[in-house]
Amino acid sequence: MTKIDIFSGFLGAGKTTLIKKLLKEALAGSQVVLIENEFGEIGIDGGFLKESGIEIKEMNSGCICCSLVGDFGTSLKEVMDKYHPERILIEPSGVGKLSDVIRAVQNVDMGEEVTLNSAVAVVDASKCRLYIKNFGEFFINQIEHAGTIILSRTDVASQAKIEQAVALIREHNSKATIITTPLEQLNGRDILETIEGAVDLEKELMEEVLEEHEHHHDHEHHHDHEHHHDEECGCHDHEHHHDEDCCGHDHEHHHDENCGCGHDHHDHDGHHHGEECSCGCGHDHHDHHHADEVFTSWGMQTPASYTQDEISGILEELEDEKKYGFVLRAKGMVPAGDETWVYFDYVPGESNVREGKPDVTGKFCVIGSELKEDALAELFAKKN
Repeated sequence: MTKIDIFSGFLGAGKTTLIKKLLKEALAGSQVVLIENEFGEIGIDGGFLKESGIEIKEMNSGCICCSLVGDFGTSLKEVMDKYHPERILIEPSGVGKLSDVIRAVQNVDMGEEVTLNSAVAVVDASKCRLYIKNFGEFFINQIEHAGTIILSRTDVASQAKIEQAVALIREHNSKATIITTPLEQLNGRDILETIEGAVDLEKELMEEVLEEHEHHHDHEHHHDHEHHHDEECGCHDHEHHHDEDCCGHDHEHHHDENCGCGHDHHDHDGHHHGEECSCGCGHDHHDHHHADEVFTSWGMQTPASYTQDEISGILEELEDEKKYGFVLRAKGMVPAGDETWVYFDYVPGESNVREGKPDVTGKFCVIGSELKEDALAELFAKKN
């Protein structure tokens, strides 16, 4: 299987820097082919790429994202036949439409041999507003169709410019992951993982909560059954079969009957928790297999920086259930503004705030029930 990754961005945005970093830190040892067109930046530094063992397929016939879909398809098949690469990087013209490049890849009939792995847009943080104004259609198209948007030059752009760029991008793409951390602070492997969607803080935290919820339920359920079967029945033979009448009680009760263990078993897979759920949230969950419907999540990404004290103060506030809803877990990582990062975890009554490695952008996630999202957004928003 060959993965195809498209790296779009206007001339000067920093695609060359990004591709070099990925080749050196994330794709070293892989069979990689780069396809560029004549207006791209990579050709300027082709020597570096050839020294790295990268084969360049020159596209001298013009812009692949405009009229040369057929030529692109021929070139792609030549690359596949000649090099059998693990990955193909496509760097189209900076003034082309990303949607056209994606369509060109999708129109090449390669069966299951090739998959479109990602579409990335590199955006100069300090020029985002200017480019939207002056190159509207072409620039916005790159933003709209990217799965990951990398803000470049955030090491020299002001915080206000970075936040403005993020806000402008969100007007045209609400789902893409936006990398705001300066590239030199990140490892290429972390960038590639983000591009490929391997890291999802909300999904990771929700899975932890549901697993914990399930564990508590199973433990409570198992304990109650042991208690009633062994003590209340007065029988001490733990190996008796439930279809035998060892002590005058019918152990083969049906799950739609009340067995006396304190739970109303409608079926083995889904029963009422009763008034107090073992997850500690104090709510009546009718079916533990639908806990993901009971718990909700709220999260945000931010390029803003926070001190450890500021994060600790925010986590203390989460104890106010009336104001924020019942917060079961919270987790996140944010820049501290001095090239260090603040990581945190929270459970009711306990929090952990520590220093961690740079991540692709600052992010928070909160899991709980009846969460008051507006209040949480205000709490976590950086007060300038």
